[in-house]
Amino acid sequence: MVFVYQKTDDPATSTGILDVLHTVFVEEGRTADYQMTRGIRELLERDGNEDDLVAFMHDRLLPVDDITAREIAREILQRPPELGYLTISNALQWRLQYQRVIEKAGEVQGIVRVR
Repeated sequence: MVFVYQKTDDPATSTGILDVLHTVFVEEGRTADYQMTRGIRELLERDGNEDDLVAFMHDRLLPVDDITAREIAREILQRPPELGYLTISNALQWRLQYQRVIEKAGEVQGIVRVR
C-alpha cells in the first residue's frame, strides 16, 4: 500500500495535519523495480541464458556475489518475473520512488487506485 501525503505542522497547537493525496494498492508481483524487470524480460525474449542474466545483474551493480547471482539467474529462468512498477535506487540505501505506480494506478492489473 502506498500512501502519498502532504504534511503541514501547526506550531501554535503543536499538531500536524496529513493530507492524503494518493492511496494505491500494489500487488506483491508488481512491487519489483521497473527497469530491472523490464531488462530481464527483454533479455529472456531474446533467448538470454544464465550467463546473460548474471552479466546483467553485475552490470546493474546488484550487491550479489557470483554464486548468488547464478542461483537467482536459475530461478529467473524457471519463473520469469512480472513487470514491476516501483523505482528502486540502491545508491547508499535502498530507496523507493512511487511516481510510476501513481501514474499507472487503475491502468495496470495489480495496481489499484484506492484514493
